[in-house]
Amino acid sequence: MRVTLLGTGDTTGTPTVGCDCETCLAARERGIERTRFSVHVQNERTGESLLVDFSPDFRHQFLTQDVPLPDEALVTHIHFDHLDGLGNVYRLLDDLAVHAADEVDPVTGESVADAIRSKFSYLDRISVEDQTPFESFRACGLDVTFVPVVPPPLVCYGVAIEDPETGAKLSLSGDSTYAIPEESRDVLRNPDLLLAEAIVPASVCEYHPIGGDDYDENGVARTFGTKHMTREGAIALGEELNADETRLVHVAHYYPADEAFEEPLAVDGEVYDL
Repeated sequence: MRVTLLGTGDTTGTPTVGCDCETCLAARERGIERTRFSVHVQNERTGESLLVDFSPDFRHQFLTQDVPLPDEALVTHIHFDHLDGLGNVYRLLDDLAVHAADEVDPVTGESVADAIRSKFSYLDRISVEDQTPFESFRACGLDVTFVPVVPPPLVCYGVAIEDPETGAKLSLSGDSTYAIPEESRDVLRNPDLLLAEAIVPASVCEYHPIGGDDYDENGVARTFGTKHMTREGAIALGEELNADETRLVHVAHYYPADEAFEEPLAVDGEVYDL
């Protein structure tokens, strides 16, 4: 299983358009990008490729990274930075199965799968496949499981992807606070690679109107506000899940410049063979 990080940034990416903060300036100087979130998973046994989330930067990512177009895809939730790139498949692919959760969101009154159908009804070459959280399904020869996580107000899912023959396992936290339910953690546990969202360092919580949450024994916030994990929370999650390696993704430009490109924060283009 070859995992390529196509996009490792949050909703505005780094560098952020029109921003001259020290972090964005440093990214430009280093030639580093964190485009909006997307992950490419290639099953080297079958030659098939699975895409996790459709970044608005889809075209740029597939032009700059040496990966094939997907044979199937997953969508974790309906925020634009994870979904709106789906329109890019128009005239690129003859058919594409897009897997998404079937649970009805109490806020929107529709599931992620239904939201994709309604928003992209003009894409007659995609088929949206409803999947029930905690029930594994096969995509590109890999076993995939959606698990609920905690990103109010809209439902979002983490994902476990496992090769049934080699046992290689990739887990993704999804957009979530640190308070991922134990049942979901059990599915995500023991990955070779964990991609955990870490939008900001805990020190930035003081600037959030709500502050932080899920404090550790030293009073360090593992959740930023009510929606996302801090760097410290993501690292703690990796330890709790017994991940062989944890890479931090969905990273914002609010990291101080001297911390923004330090380990274990990921940048676009990283490749992992599991």
